[in-house]
Amino acid sequence: MATGLVLGLTLALGFVAGRLDAGPAPARSAAPQPAAHAAHAPGGLQVSQDGYTLALDPPALSAGRAGELAFRIVDATGAPVTRFRTTHERLMHLVLVGRDLTGYRHVHPELSPDGVWRVRVTPEAPGPLRAIADFWPADADRAVTLGVDVPVPGRYAPRPPAEPQETIVVDGYTVTLDGGLRPGESNQVLVWLGRDGKPVDDLQPHLGAYGHLVALRHGDLAYLHVHPAAASRPESVVAFGVTVPSAGTYRLFFEFRHRDVVHVAEFTVTA
Repeated sequence: MATGLVLGLTLALGFVAGRLDAGPAPARSAAPQPAAHAAHAPGGLQVSQDGYTLALDPPALSAGRAGELAFRIVDATGAPVTRFRTTHERLMHLVLVGRDLTGYRHVHPELSPDGVWRVRVTPEAPGPLRAIADFWPADADRAVTLGVDVPVPGRYAPRPPAEPQETIVVDGYTVTLDGGLRPGESNQVLVWLGRDGKPVDDLQPHLGAYGHLVALRHGDLAYLHVHPAAASRPESVVAFGVTVPSAGTYRLFFEFRHRDVVHVAEFTVTA
């Protein structure tokens, strides 16, 4: 990797239900312990890795307008890769986010027989848009994550990092992040979900799991995409463990599916 960051993150569904509108969350000692779950080291920092390159077609994107983003994954000979393994129910996971960590999207492009991936996107604002492709070539022994900046013409006005908040409201859901990050330690963090004063304990599977997490480090946008360990049924709290080796600011994007709609809760965490 082009960075010295080694970010270990495990995620597991908890087994605690609680009301988000009834005061502070229960004490940490009463929380469920997350199960072990293998995680990738952060990627997305390089356009080429392990013999694969993300080859971007010249984009013609404009802020506020829908446009097509097209790219290929080519091997060491320059030939397009056309065979991929399915991971988390998709052949390709593509994260799009501004360099200032705004405008987050997690999409799944379509693959044509000639090896071109295509997806429609609408950039929110001018400026560099980071595209992070997470995929597993059929002939590779592990997944690969590549990243490239996509230009969006216009005056770029980056926003400062959002202030850390423990509780946010997104699409009518109250989402609380309980726990902090201490560099070099395994930190247990809980995500509580509620709506209309009641716990949300009927999450639906999203990409084969009851939610998952994308973590991006402010500055270089080091990337990690993690799903929870298998769980027999959903609960209103998600528990995960995070280990970061150095101080810094991280943006966490927690995706969950409820009533057939996917929602994203965003948190800023300082380690």
